[in-house]
Amino acid sequence: MKRVPEYFGSMVFDDRVMKARLSAEVYDSLRKTIDQGTKLDLSVANAVAAAMKDWAVEKGATHFTHWFQPMTGITAEKHDSFITPAPDGRVILEFSGKELIKGEPDASSFPSGGLRATFEARGYTAWDPTSYAFVKGHTLYIPTAFCSYGGEALDKKTPLLRSMEALNRQAMRILHLFGNEDVHCVRTCVGPEQEYFLVDRALYNRRPDLIYTGRTLFGARPPKGQELDDHYFGTIKPRVAAFMEELNEELWKLGILAKTEHNEVAPAQHELAPIYTTTNLATDHNQLTMEIMQTVAAKHGMVCLLHEKPFAGVNGSGKHNNWSMATDTGVNLLSPGDTPHENAQFLLFLCAVIQAVDDYQDLLRTAVATAGNDHRLGANEAPPAVVSIFLGDEITAVLDAIETDAPYHGAERTRMKLGVPALPRFLRDTTDRNRTSPFAFTGNKFEFRMLGSSNSIACANIMLNSAVADTLRKFADRLEGTEDFDAAIHALIQETVKAHKRIIFNGNGYDDAWLEEAKKRGLANLRTTPDCVPCLLEKKNVEMLTGLGVYTKAELESRYEITMENYCKCVSIEALTMVDMARRDILPAVETYAAKVAGTAAAKKALAPDLAASYETDLVRRLSGLTDCIAQRTENLEHLMAQLQTTEDVTASACRIRDEILPAMSALRAAADEAETITASDCWPYPTYGDLLFSVR
Repeated sequence: MKRVPEYFGSMVFDDRVMKARLSAEVYDSLRKTIDQGTKLDLSVANAVAAAMKDWAVEKGATHFTHWFQPMTGITAEKHDSFITPAPDGRVILEFSGKELIKGEPDASSFPSGGLRATFEARGYTAWDPTSYAFVKGHTLYIPTAFCSYGGEALDKKTPLLRSMEALNRQAMRILHLFGNEDVHCVRTCVGPEQEYFLVDRALYNRRPDLIYTGRTLFGARPPKGQELDDHYFGTIKPRVAAFMEELNEELWKLGILAKTEHNEVAPAQHELAPIYTTTNLATDHNQLTMEIMQTVAAKHGMVCLLHEKPFAGVNGSGKHNNWSMATDTGVNLLSPGDTPHENAQFLLFLCAVIQAVDDYQDLLRTAVATAGNDHRLGANEAPPAVVSIFLGDEITAVLDAIETDAPYHGAERTRMKLGVPALPRFLRDTTDRNRTSPFAFTGNKFEFRMLGSSNSIACANIMLNSAVADTLRKFADRLEGTEDFDAAIHALIQETVKAHKRIIFNGNGYDDAWLEEAKKRGLANLRTTPDCVPCLLEKKNVEMLTGLGVYTKAELESRYEITMENYCKCVSIEALTMVDMARRDILPAVETYAAKVAGTAAAKKALAPDLAASYETDLVRRLSGLTDCIAQRTENLEHLMAQLQTTEDVTASACRIRDEILPAMSALRAAADEAETITASDCWPYPTYGDLLFSVR
C-alpha cells in the first residue's frame, strides 16, 4: 500500500511534473505566465501540450476536455480524444498548443442572462495556466475560462481571476508605500469548509423530492433529532468512515489538500475542511470535491446531499469561506503579530476589509443568494441575513484605542490550568470565537460563514476581492504623495474606524435583539433572494465592479437575470414536485389508511353494537379532515403555479414566488406532515425523517 506522500498529486500536471518534463526555457517562460501574467507564446504552448499529452497518456488518458464553470453553478466538460488519422490507416495520439489554449463549446445552451441569443452558438474556452491540469478517469482535464463570441464572461472563473488581479494591483500600491519592494504580487487565499449529508441510496430512491430538488419537501420530525448534541464530533460510523477514507484518497491524488473531517451537528451531517490555497485553485478544488463526494458516496451505497437545507428541523449545511491575503514572499497581510497595536500595515489592511464589508454588505449578501440558502440564513444554525463583522476582544480594543487616541496596553494571555497535574498547561487565545457571526476574524483570516453548501465559492470571493480592492484603491489614492506617512496612516485608520464601526458586532448573532440593533445601525437585512439580488444593479455597485474591470455592465445585468431565473426555476420545480407527491402518493395513502380504520370501526360495531368505536371514529374524522385540507392546499398551489406561468417579468415572478408560492408550499407541507404523524407507517408512501437521518451505520 502506497503512503500518502507517494501518491499525493499523482494525477496532477503540477509544478513538479512541469519542471521534470519541460525544457528549462519552456518551464521558465510558463512560470512567468503563471506568476506574472506575461503573454503565452504559441511555441511554449505547443511544448507544454506535447508534454501534457505524454504524461496524461501514461496515466491512462485517451481524451482531453476543457473543464469550465458556467453560470449553472456546476462544472461542464466536452471530451475529445487524442487520436489523429495516420496515412497508413492507423491513428496517432496528438495534442497541439492550439487545442490546449482554446476550445469551442456551444455557448447558446448555457445560462447567459441575455448576453447570447439562442441562435448565437459560438463560445470559447481559454486555458487557465494558473490552475493545474489533472487526469480523472481516462480524461485529461484542463481548467479553462469560458466566454462568448463577443468576449463577455459566461462563467465564474473569469470574473474571479479579474477580481484577484484587481486586489493584487491595489494591495501592491499599499505595500510599496510601506517599503516592501521585494513583493511582486499579492494573492487571496481560501480554505472552504464543506458541509454535507449522507443518506442511504435505497431510501433516497424512494423520495421523489430528494431526487428532483435535493431536499425533502415533506417530512414530520422524528422523536429524536439533534437535541442531545451527540452526533457533533461523535464517533464516525464504519460506513461513513469507509466513505471518508476513499474520498480522501481520491482528493489527495488530485492534489486537493483535504485535512479535517468530522461529524457535524445534525444526524447524518458531516464536514470536510481543506488546507488553504490560492482562491482560484481553491475554487476549482471545491467544485471537484463536491463532485467526488457524490461519486464516492454512490460506490458506498449512499447519496451525498449538498443542498443547504435538505431536512427541516435540523441544521442545514453551509460552506465557511476562510479568506486571507498573502504576498509571494509568504507574508499573511491579516496576521496581527504579537503586537497588533504597533503593526500599522496589518491595521491598514484590516481597516480596508472593515470598510469594504460595510460599504458593500449588500453585494456580499447577494453573492450567497439562492433559493436553498434562503431556508438556512437566520435559522438559528447559520448567520443571520444581516452582514456584520466579529473582531474579538483584543482587536476591538486596539481599534477603540485608536479611535479615541487612548493608550493601549496590550492584552494579557492567560495560562490555562485544568486542575490535573498530568494535563498540559497552555496559553489561552486573547479572544474567543463567534460561530454566529457572518464574517468573523479568526486570528489571521476572516471566516465568511454565509455561503450555502452547494454554492460555488467563486461568487462570494469575487465580491469580497472586489470590495477590498476598491477600498485599498481609495486608501492608496489618499496616502500616495503624503509628506508625513505615519501621521496620514494614523488619521486614515482612525477615520475608518469611526465611519464604519457600525458593521462590527461581537455579540450573539442569533439573538432577535441583534436584528433590532442592526436596524438602528442602518445595516441591511435582506432576507430572501428577491430582496437582495436587485442590489447587484445599484449604481454604487455597478460603478465599483466595472471600474475595477471585474464585470462589464452587461455582464452584471446577465448575472441578475440568471440568479433570479434560477431562483424561480428551483422553487417552481419544488412546487410542482409537491403537487405531484401529494396527488399521486400522499392523498391515496391517507385515504387508504382512513378506509382501513373505518373498516375496523365497522367491524367493532358489528361485533358489539353497544360498544362505541370512539378511537377509530375520531381518527377517521381527523384523517378525513386532513385529506380535504391537503387536497384543497394542493389545488391552491397548483392554481398559483398556473398564474405564475402568465408572469413574464423575472423580477415579478421571483416576488410572487416569495410572497405567494412559498407560503402555499409551507401550508401544504404542514397538513401533510400532520397526516404522516397519525398514518400507520406501513401505509405511508415514503421513508421518514427517522429512516433517512439514522439509517447509515
